Amino acid sequence: MPIQITYHGHACFGIQTDTANLLIDPFLTGNAMADVTPEQVSPDYILVSHAHGDHLGDALPIARRTGATVISNYEIANYMGKHGVKAHAMHIGGAHVFPFGKVKLTIAHHGSSFPDGGYGGNPCGFLLWLEGKLLYFAGDTALTCDMTLYGAEGIDVAMLPIGDNFTMGPEDAVKAVGFLQPKTAILMHYDTFPVIAQDAQAVAAEVKAKTKAEPVILKPGETLVVA
Repeated sequence: MPIQITYHGHACFGIQTDTANLLIDPFLTGNAMADVTPEQVSPDYILVSHAHGDHLGDALPIARRTGATVISNYEIANYMGKHGVKAHAMHIGGAHVFPFGKVKLTIAHHGSSFPDGGYGGNPCGFLLWLEGKLLYFAGDTALTCDMTLYGAEGIDVAMLPIGDNFTMGPEDAVKAVGFLQPKTAILMHYDTFPVIAQDAQAVAAEVKAKTKAEPVILKPGETLVVA
């Protein structure tokens, strides 16, 4: 079946493939944009980009309930293991082949601390080789020239923050699309809080005008099919 990418608000995505159900950055509880509750998702794997509460979110209770394996940096994976959850530790630049496909951690210029202030390791993004397609989830990041290296891999779909303040904003996000050269660019990480409110339609128009990518705005609950 084609890959299905479903947006759950903020930076949370569900990715369904022939072999697995993935969930990225499951910030659902306390997220007014979320279209589902933690009890309504059943992932096989949960990918966590960093430890901030709006990304780590409900990863622990979801993994406890479903038996999902958490894929993240060493510190977050270690935290999950101490709480009785299966986890696979990785770090920036490292790749691993899982039953569902290959995952590589990428640089994200940001911070990472647990809600209690504890150190959450290096923040990251993800390159995902799934069913013959390459997806890039940027995580919370500033614009970085490393994106040109990721783009050279041939990206089918990029998921990019546009909210500004905590991450790159609209202007840098358009530049990021130019670096990455994806076929499709999904906009994320905006409007959840007043400080990251953005006009997504205006950003999409800039992407359309200045790059070869097809911009996509998904409402929470909507799905993009990648054939």
